[in-house]
Amino acid sequence: MSANPTVQIQPSGNMQIFIPMILKRKSGRRMVIAPNAVDGAIPEAESKIQAPLVQAIVRSRMWNESLDSGRVSCVSALSRKLRLDNSFVTRMLKLTFLAPDITVAILNGEEPDGLSLSKLLKPLPDDWDEQREVLGFQMT
Repeated sequence: MSANPTVQIQPSGNMQIFIPMILKRKSGRRMVIAPNAVDGAIPEAESKIQAPLVQAIVRSRMWNESLDSGRVSCVSALSRKLRLDNSFVTRMLKLTFLAPDITVAILNGEEPDGLSLSKLLKPLPDDWDEQREVLGFQMT
């Protein structure tokens, strides 16, 4: 976000103020992310990245790698090892099948407003275009 704030006086005499910012829904509340916060110039500013979404994607990848490598024989064994409910582990593992651009957008904090972990863990279509539509990503 490189645009600078501007102030213009309209022919009607009204003042038009442009302040570049991002409105983001995070943890159920609306946040305003200022340009300097996005660019990293304000280190104490809240991150635009939703940690629970990133954590879920990272865990699903690690768990899937454990299954693929043979360190864990099946999802049930993985669930027992993690001391988590089998159905939860199964739903989390499905995050490994997200469209690559959706995964990258989430990791970069560029997901659509309102995307939450509960929405990600609902049954999603296998087709990547359908995933984008269901989760509110722009089709390209």
